[in-house]
Amino acid sequence: MSETYFLLLCVIVLALIFDFINGFHDTANAIATSVSTRVLSPKVAISMAAILNMVGALSGTAVAKTVGAGLVEVSCVTQVTVISALIAATAWDIITWYLGLPTSSSHAILSGLVGAAIATAGTNVIIMKGVYKVLAGLIFSPVIALILGFLLMLLLMRLVKASSPSLVGSLFGRLQIVSAAYMAFSHGNNDAQKTMGIITMALVSYYHLPEFHVPYWVMGACAIAMALGTAVGGWRIMKTLGLRLVHLQPIHGFAAETSAATIIEIASRIGLPLSTTHVISSTIMGVGASKRLSAVRWGVGGNIFLAWVLTLPACALLAWAICKGIRLFWITG
Repeated sequence: MSETYFLLLCVIVLALIFDFINGFHDTANAIATSVSTRVLSPKVAISMAAILNMVGALSGTAVAKTVGAGLVEVSCVTQVTVISALIAATAWDIITWYLGLPTSSSHAILSGLVGAAIATAGTNVIIMKGVYKVLAGLIFSPVIALILGFLLMLLLMRLVKASSPSLVGSLFGRLQIVSAAYMAFSHGNNDAQKTMGIITMALVSYYHLPEFHVPYWVMGACAIAMALGTAVGGWRIMKTLGLRLVHLQPIHGFAAETSAATIIEIASRIGLPLSTTHVISSTIMGVGASKRLSAVRWGVGGNIFLAWVLTLPACALLAWAICKGIRLFWITG
């Protein structure tokens, strides 16, 4: 087995591990609100999320193309570059999971890729148009999500104003099952594609392929890995999103999940790799603020925001250091 082929296998294995941890880390995105409102039991919610994450992951490749071919020059990327990005992103996911912080696996891997690429070939390797696209998603998607969650909740409250609380609770208890399924599908669609893009980038680099095309086996492997990770569940983060951030009832959960899933689906179809964590967290805060500003525990929200801000530089620097370290070891070894 050649050294380069061994490194390619390492990329694939590490990418699937990252995808598994992504599903494990981001389970809360799809089901935290449904569990906290007691619409679904944790076991049923996780099973549904795992299945629909897998189905969503098989529904497109637009985001994968943005990640794999629109962020850094593929011709300048080595297997060590990709390995470094994956190690950094996986480590960040584990650290933030342990701390119970719903950070973005998406921005962890994307910033890790940029940091490792700079360590490999300098700043000229970065495609700034792709970086601006990612940054636009980082900046604007939480704002849009906050506003949409707020407005949808106001609309729903106006529509049910004359209805009894028991009728509203019963109706939206059923509707929230649909919104949770919608959220799980959209999460798989956007998040699993990032790993597809990473693996395909490594394949293009190794085989010197003339064009970027995601193979079906890559789509299937990433879908299964994310589904398995989702099935394991991320209870620490689920508690933060579903219980600590704002007190939710079924109508609030429906508004938050529907708003978030719609934003994520639109982004997935246009190839925008945004953070599903950022979006659902922001819609939850927007829904909570529609009741009154004090309904949101802004201190918890501030900790989440701080973790978001730290993700980009932390993962980029960590991936840069890992890449430099591996390259140094390879040369001296």
